[in-house]
Amino acid sequence: MIRPALPSDCAAIAAIWNPVIRDTLITFNAVEKTEDELRETLAVKARAGHPFLVAEEAGRVLGFATYGQFRGGVGYAHTMEHTIILAPGGWGRGLGRALMAAIEEEARARGAHSMIAGVSAANSAGVAFHAALGYATVAVLPEVGFKAGRWLDLVLMQKLLT
Repeated sequence: MIRPALPSDCAAIAAIWNPVIRDTLITFNAVEKTEDELRETLAVKARAGHPFLVAEEAGRVLGFATYGQFRGGVGYAHTMEHTIILAPGGWGRGLGRALMAAIEEEARARGAHSMIAGVSAANSAGVAFHAALGYATVAVLPEVGFKAGRWLDLVLMQKLLT
């Protein structure tokens, strides 16, 4: 089931997100999320009208997706950038596709024209996932991230929603 995240989901969201932050090159962020920070993120997203959704199965959160404006300013008001992360137990089961369909529909209903995915080039599965959903690579930004002692490229992918 795909549903809006609740404050009570923040421990589960942190348990999914923090190993990705700590142990992988999927995100360039090196600072783990706290439950308090995530509760504030949910509140900020709600005030902005940007959903934060979770995939839940048998009462267990297996992934999440959210989006926000790509860059500040009125000129970017119709271009969004998303985040999606699944727990290993959620891989290969269609949950990622369901989360993406839900946030794309939410964004479209709120007037978004374009969705951006910023994917670490070290995350070949993430690049392939987005390509399978119709995202096109529009740029590769060489060595814009630094983590684990190495420079990392960012692949920008885009899908037009309208």
